[in-house]
Amino acid sequence: MKKFFSSSKFQKALLVITDIVIVNGAYFLSVFLHNSFSISNPAFFYLLKRIPIVTVVYIGLFLSRKLYNTLWKYVGFFEEVNLTICAALGAASMWAIDHIVEYATLKIGLEGFYKHMPFAAHFEAFLTICFLCVGTRVMYSAVRAIRSDAKRRRGTANKRIMIIGAGDMGSSVLYEMGMSAYKFGSPVVVVDDDTEKVGSSIRGIPVGGVISEIPELVKEYDVNEIIFCIPSATAERKREILEIAMSTGCNLKTAPNIDELTGVNDKISEKIRDVDVLDLLARPEVKLDTEVCKYLTGQTVLVTGGGGSIGSELCRQIARYSPERIVIFDIYENNAFTLKNALDRRYCGAPEIQIRIGSVRDIARLREVFEEFHPSSVFHAAAHKHVPLMEDSPYEAVKNNVLGTYNTCLCANEYGVKNFVLLSTDKAVNPTNVMGATKRIAELTVQHFNKITKGTKFAAVRFGNVLGSNGSVIPIFKEQIKQGGPITVTHPDITRYFMTIPEASQLVVQAGGLAKGGEIFVLDMGEPVKIVSLAENLIRLSGFEPYKDIEIQFTGLRPGEKLYEELSLEEELDGRRKTQNDKIFVTAPLPIDDDLFEKEIASIPNIAPNETREFLKKLVPNCNFKQ
Repeated sequence: MKKFFSSSKFQKALLVITDIVIVNGAYFLSVFLHNSFSISNPAFFYLLKRIPIVTVVYIGLFLSRKLYNTLWKYVGFFEEVNLTICAALGAASMWAIDHIVEYATLKIGLEGFYKHMPFAAHFEAFLTICFLCVGTRVMYSAVRAIRSDAKRRRGTANKRIMIIGAGDMGSSVLYEMGMSAYKFGSPVVVVDDDTEKVGSSIRGIPVGGVISEIPELVKEYDVNEIIFCIPSATAERKREILEIAMSTGCNLKTAPNIDELTGVNDKISEKIRDVDVLDLLARPEVKLDTEVCKYLTGQTVLVTGGGGSIGSELCRQIARYSPERIVIFDIYENNAFTLKNALDRRYCGAPEIQIRIGSVRDIARLREVFEEFHPSSVFHAAAHKHVPLMEDSPYEAVKNNVLGTYNTCLCANEYGVKNFVLLSTDKAVNPTNVMGATKRIAELTVQHFNKITKGTKFAAVRFGNVLGSNGSVIPIFKEQIKQGGPITVTHPDITRYFMTIPEASQLVVQAGGLAKGGEIFVLDMGEPVKIVSLAENLIRLSGFEPYKDIEIQFTGLRPGEKLYEELSLEEELDGRRKTQNDKIFVTAPLPIDDDLFEKEIASIPNIAPNETREFLKKLVPNCNFKQ
């Protein structure tokens, strides 16, 4: 029963009934005032005859303006103006209808059956309707606000919240919290770097101090959750603030950025999320030049390894530029199928999404796919990438990463592909492991084919670790924290460059448009990050204290693992230059012996597995395998 009375349908019906009483009561009151505080029998009967007309006119106008679709707990200026317009139209309509009905009844001989009201009476009815209809809604909103504030002051909400930011976003979050009766928590204090705001209040919540005072204010107000609400903060400043907040041990959340709010009716409170470790990386993501990426528009694009974590995001980024068709080529069908469904739902078949199952090792299958679709651009993401696994299966890495790249380049050249982009890795620079060496040979393959091409522009994109990709460190750490620890880090001094999956994919897409042929594109990835620092931050964001609640154990470097990665070879640095995107660098190809290269590639089917590392050293003399 309680659920029925609190339902939206019941509340709308109750509001309609209230409005019917108000609009008709307004006309009775107006006539009462115009008849010196009395209503004669004829006037009373005229009013009774008006009830159906008044009800239909006003409720019809209210419905046409969708006043009953409004959440009146969020009543504001727009709703009040809308209701006033309806009341004015209703009064004008009733004045006109009054005269029409009176004239019509006279024409058919019903003299005295109906009599119009004076204009002043209609105007007074209009004022009364405005006052009462708006007043009931404002009163409803006010009662809810008073009850919500009382609940907050009694401390009955389940969390005590600090808001970081006394600007528009912070104010909006506080407003929506109040309108939801603080069911998700009670805001108790706001902090801001603007000292002039300190001592004031926002929506009844005090601005207790500046951001540097967060730890002291958390204790003073007994805060257990902090929401970051400064969307205009730079990445560096956001990281600094979050690190201060993280030191308190409170649960951390962040309000959305402006570009995450897609519509005017978006509720900010529904987009508040937990602070992620990505928020602590102080490097802004690469912004694409959309003009450069228009080479994809109206084209057929093939993505090998398109169902993987990076390949699938690459397909999503490509789809933004309206290609005619995206062909997902992968040996694992489940992820590819899921991706196709997601893209079809979002883009409704434009672009057309096709899946073809197969391996880049199989040149015959590749030729079938190239013959079927004749792609204009190819993004080669298919690869074995797990360093420790490839140390145990080096020949499989060669077959997939080296021969697979060669086969794909060969088909691209044979079928007149315009753009070919290889996804490479910083592990290809001075490699100490099999995976890195195979990717360096993949880069050489791209540069080799660029020399002999019939017109294809071959290029490679080299980037660091991708946060959130399959097998990357963040998902592993999260699972270890979920199990109660310990988190395992190979070495206290190990560092890596990091980027997000969307950023990596955007760089690859842009490289296809910037490529002239033979380049290796490298992202300006900022400063490398210590893996142990990443682990410590992730533990704190999960609500625990490093080494106290969750242990960090150092297990020693794995086979083939380096303490730090490099983004460019020393020989490449002399020719390294910026592109038109100042976050993307390009290196010129280094000379290779093409005859030796072709000979060694041709020998791959005859290599014994135990001879794999010797084969790699022939083509990558600077590799230094660590057993």
